[in-house]
Amino acid sequence: MPADYYTDWLQVAAEEALHFTLLDQHLQSLGCRYGDFDAHDGLWSMARRTEGDVLARMALVPRTLEARGLDATPPLQAKLGKAGDHRAVEILDIILRDEVGHVRIGNRWYRHLCKERGLDPVALYPSLVERFEAPRLRPPFNVQARSEAGFSDEEIAYLSS
Repeated sequence: MPADYYTDWLQVAAEEALHFTLLDQHLQSLGCRYGDFDAHDGLWSMARRTEGDVLARMALVPRTLEARGLDATPPLQAKLGKAGDHRAVEILDIILRDEVGHVRIGNRWYRHLCKERGLDPVALYPSLVERFEAPRLRPPFNVQARSEAGFSDEEIAYLSS
């Protein structure tokens, strides 16, 4: 992969470390620690399933699983705000902003690889979802955030169908 690929993902790693720190500090302020609550490992499981195929990884980790966070964050913020946890809402604002960039990076490199291999990124996506057993995405979708992250109108229409 070109050097920019690695630079992009180093930026993502630094931002993910910041997200962890913000969440861990907030949990500690509430008398909890990171790891005290059940969580899923869907992103990590998909990273393992796609470890031999960078094209599939770009399609399914940032563009599917991380992009799902774009959809889930606003409703979660509304619940936390209603419960009075305004610091959590602020932290999720930071995470959402950064995740738009992470998904944009995934879109960039997915399209780069498709172009390099002569593949149609929209037509290829469903076959990758099936082959790697990615979760089926359901509405609601954060169309604004997905657009900011580089999803085309065609891709958003596909998700909505």
